[in-house]
Amino acid sequence: MSKIDHSLFSGHENALDGAFGDCPECSAKLHVRRSKAGAFLGCSDYPKCTFSKPIHDNQTVELTQIGGSSCPDCGLALAIKKGRYGLFIGCTGFPECHHIEAAKQRADIHVDCPVCKSGKLLKRANKFGKSFYACDGFPSCKYALNHQPINKTCPKCDWPVMLERKSAGKTYYQCAQKECNAKVNQ
Repeated sequence: MSKIDHSLFSGHENALDGAFGDCPECSAKLHVRRSKAGAFLGCSDYPKCTFSKPIHDNQTVELTQIGGSSCPDCGLALAIKKGRYGLFIGCTGFPECHHIEAAKQRADIHVDCPVCKSGKLLKRANKFGKSFYACDGFPSCKYALNHQPINKTCPKCDWPVMLERKSAGKTYYQCAQKECNAKVNQ
């Protein structure tokens, strides 16, 4: 039976030593460090040197240019890009031009915002894919609803928006004000 060479498993030598380069501040080696926020590259001379950087830089990648499109700000072509928050449409002239648009257009349901009275309610989706309806004047107006609003005045409190609700296969309207909560059959 052969003996195991334990020198192969020494903890002070690692195959990845030097794989991440040198610290730009003090020229010591960079190592993978861990924190409650996740892994990052940090200087091996910590705490003397506090240099750190993320392992995965969240850079924007241009996927494809949109033929026949032009940026309304500078006139260059628009492209579909992938960033840290998902897909979006942006100008190919970045960083000189900062024009961006949402990849998915939000559905306008033609209901005026009852709070700011200048915005419209748009159908949106949260990060889990669930639909909700919010004012397009966000962040100055934070009015939002979880159910489909309609332009119908509540007969009890005169609130200009009611919600379309369904229960047991029947559709009814409910006041969007929590204090009122009046229900009207369709």
